[in-house]
Amino acid sequence: MAEQETTALAPRLAEAIRDKLIAGELKPGQRLSEAALSAGLDVSRNSLREAFRLLTKEGLLRHEPNRGVFVSTPSMASIIDIYRVRRMIECRALANAYPNHPAVARMRVAVESARAARDRKDWGVVGSDNMAFHAAIVDLADSRRLSDFYAQIAAELRLSFGLLHDPELLHAPYVELNAGILSMLEAGDPQAAAAALDAYLMQSERTVLAAFSRMDAKG
Repeated sequence: MAEQETTALAPRLAEAIRDKLIAGELKPGQRLSEAALSAGLDVSRNSLREAFRLLTKEGLLRHEPNRGVFVSTPSMASIIDIYRVRRMIECRALANAYPNHPAVARMRVAVESARAARDRKDWGVVGSDNMAFHAAIVDLADSRRLSDFYAQIAAELRLSFGLLHDPELLHAPYVELNAGILSMLEAGDPQAAAAALDAYLMQSERTVLAAFSRMDAKG
């Protein structure tokens, strides 16, 4: 019975840890403490280890024998692949979106929250709002499978952001770009919104890869 409960609980724990990655609460290369996480999530270590196994299989965590479990560090190749997948999923979802879809309201909330966070220079919150904005875009497709898959992509994306040391450069330009994409959609032109998003993602990818290259050159 205990083993069945552990197996049943593990996916929910994995989702909770994935949410922490998306929120930027866990950083690339960080060693995870079983004791702290099991206490914080109020679960047994056995259940937590099963969740670790699932996230390791997804590539979000890595296990090092005799050392423990660590948050994965994205490579340049994985960043390129993440953006390729984002363009395929997000631009298609946006191009076929209904302007009055419930997810559009979540996009609006994310934009307004990001603007407020930008004004107080809280770049961590701006980053989280940006993630929420793009998750809402995927939700426009009305596919639970796509939304679940995107959660993994979003976690990997936030890890790549965590490698960079200039969050203002990374996030500030995209607050108003998000607002512009939202305005196009609300005005009933999802095709224009999708084209703007495609250009936006190209720009974002170049920014992340350039910063990654500078970091790599410095060792």
